[in-house]
Amino acid sequence: MSDLVAIPSPGVPLYYGEPGNPIVVLVHDWYGRLPWLENYARGLQHQGYRVAVPDLYGGVATTDQTTAEELMNELDVATALASLDDVIQIARMEGSERVGAVGFSMGGWLALLHAQGGAADAVVAYYATLSTSEHGVIPCPVLLQFAETDDWGDGEDPESFVDRLKDHGTPVTEFSYLGTVHSFANATITDTADLNAAALAFARTASFLERHLVE
Repeated sequence: MSDLVAIPSPGVPLYYGEPGNPIVVLVHDWYGRLPWLENYARGLQHQGYRVAVPDLYGGVATTDQTTAEELMNELDVATALASLDDVIQIARMEGSERVGAVGFSMGGWLALLHAQGGAADAVVAYYATLSTSEHGVIPCPVLLQFAETDDWGDGEDPESFVDRLKDHGTPVTEFSYLGTVHSFANATITDTADLNAAALAFARTASFLERHLVE
């Protein structure tokens, strides 16, 4: 496998903010824990959250799409979900009473899967949905951030997913960002990033989390 980049603190979560504050778990996309996530985490830290950024790839990341797909395909989903459980359990032991998850692409898919277990009080998914076969009841509010242009498999399209959420009684809010493509929030991937759309999406994420984790 080519185009791998070593990252700091391999295999363990990076933490920002004070223990005991509401915890927000940032779940990286298929590129891995790239540097842009630190700025996102620090933005949430300034909002008063304890932020955890797990590394699901064991110390590597990439900026190459083909390598990213290889890394994602090698990921053990059960292990990844267990890692999110561990982060939340530690945060609760440190005094965090409210839990949010924010995931991007692959990470958004994982965050939505994980939320079906009831551990989260709010979940935000960027350019991610669940297929019909994967979808169970998500018992917390969901915010969906979509690119204007994206590719979806059968039953994974946003309209179908949102309809299923509403059928299950899940409170759902969705936004689509004009002129954007998949991975628009990932500032490290410059050929797809849209900084204006990413800033607006972050502001909406912060407002959503405040509404469900603080108020």
